[in-house]
Amino acid sequence: MDYKDYYQVLGVPKTATEEEIKKAYRKLARKFHPDLNPNNKAAEERFKAVNEAYEVLGAADNRRKYDELGSNWKQYEQQKSAREAYEQQYREQMRQQGGARSSRASGPPDEDPFGDSGGGFSDFFRTFFGGSEPQRPAASNSKAGDLRATASFTLEDAYRGGPQSLQVGGQPLRLTLKPGFKDGQRLKIKGRGATTSSGPGDLYLTLRVAPNPQFERRGDDLYTTAPLDVYTALLGGDLQVPTLTGPVKITVPPDTAPDTQLRLRGKGMPIYAQAGQFGALFVTLKLELPKALSPKEKELLTQLRALRAR
Repeated sequence: MDYKDYYQVLGVPKTATEEEIKKAYRKLARKFHPDLNPNNKAAEERFKAVNEAYEVLGAADNRRKYDELGSNWKQYEQQKSAREAYEQQYREQMRQQGGARSSRASGPPDEDPFGDSGGGFSDFFRTFFGGSEPQRPAASNSKAGDLRATASFTLEDAYRGGPQSLQVGGQPLRLTLKPGFKDGQRLKIKGRGATTSSGPGDLYLTLRVAPNPQFERRGDDLYTTAPLDVYTALLGGDLQVPTLTGPVKITVPPDTAPDTQLRLRGKGMPIYAQAGQFGALFVTLKLELPKALSPKEKELLTQLRALRAR
């Protein structure tokens, strides 16, 4: 695969701060979001590229690895896949031999190709990652054939839950997720790991929820902003605000101050494993001043200013 410059994709320099990267991502994700660009294939591809770039640069550890590897980023992915396959084969072979390595009476033990003394893959990982290697299930719970994988979803996916079709290790996987699942949540799926002589292992699946350009999630609550025109702020009135299930109408009281935050109960995320329970949606009202005033509008505002000055 060709090397991708994720900094260029987001339009930020390599010295960009975490906040600058997040701001650039949100701007581009909002611009190319499929909901705002229906039937636009180019925008859809750009949206995917922006999300892919943020998945790497938006996480400090991933960004560090990417910065260190440079054009070797894809090489690392290929080496990692080959290493995991070889490691699985080696461990299974050792298990079938009944722990022959540790039971020999004389001579040094066989070198573990995955340990500090081994070359090849370990040297590659130490060079670029300071000793870190692909994680596997904890020793107390793992067995031959256990695998780990990551699946990415949108915030809308997490809100809806339901059936999901995935590709894990080149194999199709269909599962049903409960609404309200969180970023980083881990699932154990029995019997969907690698097949060994002792039977199939288990799959440990980590769920990743991509940041949303319009809503910020904090636990089960959501936070967003909505524009407030000066006339509604002064006189009160109805206002449309966004939610994950579509816009809703709220009533704004007269003399509403800029940056007022409203709490909409039950409009946040579903509470995981608690059917019918939802968090709240907090909407911050951002005052927008009118632009390009007409002569008549300027005349009326001048009169209003004169009245207020009396």
